[in-house]
Amino acid sequence: MQQRLERQTFYRLQPALIQALRAVGKTTEESGLGRPLVELVKIRASQINGCAFCVNMHSVDARNLGEAQERLDLLPVWREAPCFTARERAALAWTEALTLVADDEVADDVYAEAAEAFGEEGLAHLTAAIIVINSWNRIAVG
Repeated sequence: MQQRLERQTFYRLQPALIQALRAVGKTTEESGLGRPLVELVKIRASQINGCAFCVNMHSVDARNLGEAQERLDLLPVWREAPCFTARERAALAWTEALTLVADDEVADDVYAEAAEAFGEEGLAHLTAAIIVINSWNRIAVG
């Protein structure tokens, strides 16, 4: 395998981008969505994107916020697991739809469920959180 650009080198070469991603990430964490929910979103997107670095980091962060290990273990199969709330399910479905947007269009029912659960402002914050983690995943995986 060819040597790839290391994450730290990328950070050094793109400081404005890294600063912007950190700033947007901070606003989503302070948006009222709730840090535990934001961490679940970050973990689920990172699982889909195959980013072990981010899955590990955000799993640690989630546990530090009091998240149960059982729920983290069940996150890849959240649709079949009864331990997630309706709001969390809406966020996870929206996360998957936006993360996998190249595979399929975002279904109207997924949007409607997320819009109902979060309202306009909350959905904007949730979307921003998903955009940011997908960006970090692409830096780490690339």
